[in-house]
Amino acid sequence: MAKPHQGQLRKLLSYIQPYWRQQLVGIGALVVVNLLGVAIPLVLRQAINQLETNLQPGAILRYGLAIIALATLMWLIRMVSRLVLFGVGRQVEFDLKQKLFEHFLRLDQHFFNQHPPGELISRATSDVDNVRRLVGFSVLSFVNTFLAYGFTLPVMLGISVSLTLATLAVYPLLFFMVYAFGDTLRFQQAQVQERLAELSDLIQEDMSGMALIKIYAQEPVEQRGFAQLNQELLQDNLALARTRSFLFPLFGGIASVSLLILLWLGSQAMEAQTLTLGGFVALLLYVERLVFPTALLGFTITALQRGQVSIERVETLLQESPQIQNSEQAIPLPQVQGQLIVQHLSYTYPGQSQPALRDVSFSVQPGETLVVVGLVGAGKSTLIEALCRLLPIGGGQVFLDGQDITRIHLSDLRRAMAYVPQESFLFSTKLADNIRYGDPEADMGRVEGAAVQAQIHGEILTFPEQYETLVGERGITLSGGQRQRTALARGLLVQTPILLLDDALASVDSQTAQGIIQSITALRNTVILVTHQMGVAPMADRVLVLSQGRVVQMGTHRELVQQPGLYQELWQKYQFEQQFD
Repeated sequence: MAKPHQGQLRKLLSYIQPYWRQQLVGIGALVVVNLLGVAIPLVLRQAINQLETNLQPGAILRYGLAIIALATLMWLIRMVSRLVLFGVGRQVEFDLKQKLFEHFLRLDQHFFNQHPPGELISRATSDVDNVRRLVGFSVLSFVNTFLAYGFTLPVMLGISVSLTLATLAVYPLLFFMVYAFGDTLRFQQAQVQERLAELSDLIQEDMSGMALIKIYAQEPVEQRGFAQLNQELLQDNLALARTRSFLFPLFGGIASVSLLILLWLGSQAMEAQTLTLGGFVALLLYVERLVFPTALLGFTITALQRGQVSIERVETLLQESPQIQNSEQAIPLPQVQGQLIVQHLSYTYPGQSQPALRDVSFSVQPGETLVVVGLVGAGKSTLIEALCRLLPIGGGQVFLDGQDITRIHLSDLRRAMAYVPQESFLFSTKLADNIRYGDPEADMGRVEGAAVQAQIHGEILTFPEQYETLVGERGITLSGGQRQRTALARGLLVQTPILLLDDALASVDSQTAQGIIQSITALRNTVILVTHQMGVAPMADRVLVLSQGRVVQMGTHRELVQQPGLYQELWQKYQFEQQFD
């Protein structure tokens, strides 16, 4: 039989370890069940041998009641064993799902960019379910098989050594086949689970992008893509089914051959008077007891192979460690003033040869508003993500109130900054709950105040349900501008000393954007605003101009508009476009 790798076995034991008491109860119940299973044929043998020579109704009743009582007790204890052992499997399933979800929350955004959601969902559901079957069904089946053989064989040998050996002579062939095909089953099961993850990811992606699919009339393309993955899954499932269809009936057939051997040789032994009728019946029952767990090995192996593959897939996720985490010397952050100093900041994305940021240096004083402008791909979003440490930057490059942000406790750093990205993600819940997400205990007064600052309050009041409006998945029921302003209100509600806006006004008209900036600057927070809305640049204290990851200009709007360079070009282009609006 294909054995679990040592690492997988250790992991399996670590899953079960918290519930070792329940495991012992369940295994103890199986011990009793198998002892009773051995006792019942012995009682029947004695009854047949006694009644064969002295048939008495009272004896028949006594033996019948004894067998019924033992069988009933055996059934009750078997139920206890199944409930306890399967219950451990369910508890392990719960623990793994909880552990995976909590682990996902600790991982960086970079990890989720590399792993499609469908794959992660498949591992957190289908694979965890396979581990549950391994812990529950497989453990019960293997322990039961071991006990059945361990208790039954000595008794069978006591009745007749020759018949027992002859009857079980075919079983080594069965175990050899299980061992030989174990790796094949494991590989085929891994293929099926990989295909399921790919299919799940395609479905989720298409559901999220359904509007785009319809706009570009790409339904046939998506159908072909799904059909191809579905066909690959079908072929892998058929290959696995062929292997199972060949092996599992063969297991049962080989196990049943032992019954034929016993019938043939047992009848001869009774004719030769070397075996009693009671002993023959007992051997028949014992062989039948071994046929079922032996034939069940096929299904047990399937659960084992699935569980092995799933343990690997789940543990691969759990072994992922966040690149961004607290250093051993992490320090708490006292009262935040809001000063940011950037010194020679450089960053290159993994797998890229060209740095996204090159030797960027600037400073922002408490309460100052800094606007960051530049062409697409200049590194503006990378800069914002580096400032709030969403990217694994090195130490000695970004300082908050004089403290290196890589040495500040992450929870303190997150509380000091509110980050509003360009792609405004909203949860499928009420508008009010989306706005108060950063502070779930915030009352409606604070929710409405943040909405007023984001200039979305008036529009919310026009909705039939107002702040109780359900926004749908990813805020689908709102316009792009409404989603952005709702996300901005969420950032404003937490009232952090520093506000980082990554083109968070891209879907808002210029006049509304200027009104929002006025309300934000009135708060006297430190604000860094990445924008393509050149109309808000004159309202900032200073402007930073990025090009190809470098700072090419910095100063006030009045200063930069007089200097030849990129900022002057962007401003002139903006003025030209305004003439035609």
